[in-house]
Amino acid sequence: MSSELTATANRLSWAGQLIAAGIIGSTTFFKLSGAQESVDLFTTLGVEPWGRIGLGIVEVITVILLLMPRTAALGGVMALGIISGAIFSHLTVLGIVYNDDGGSLFMMAVIVFVASALVSWLRRKEIPIIGAKFA
Repeated sequence: MSSELTATANRLSWAGQLIAAGIIGSTTFFKLSGAQESVDLFTTLGVEPWGRIGLGIVEVITVILLLMPRTAALGGVMALGIISGAIFSHLTVLGIVYNDDGGSLFMMAVIVFVASALVSWLRRKEIPIIGAKFA
């Protein structure tokens, strides 16, 4: 629980949770609303529409988990997994600069990766199933 974290670690975790949830939440809106940019991106990846919709649903769950203190560790791990897939897609298929965005999507992915890695590390003892191994 967050009560086990020092005050500084708790503040750092919350900063990471809010950053990751904010960025993931904003991109999730575009996925689930069917914005043309998201449709084009997932078409390029070859997983439109089910990949876009499925990922959007998983992202909504991840954002909720990140914003609840009791589940923030699981949200951090889920965000780390999601964003690792996004970074891999950028490095192998999409490119760092996608659709003349100047690399902004890739940079947001890197920021979420760092933020969710921070949350996962700080709250590692709270991760379901494996957290006890860090105690």
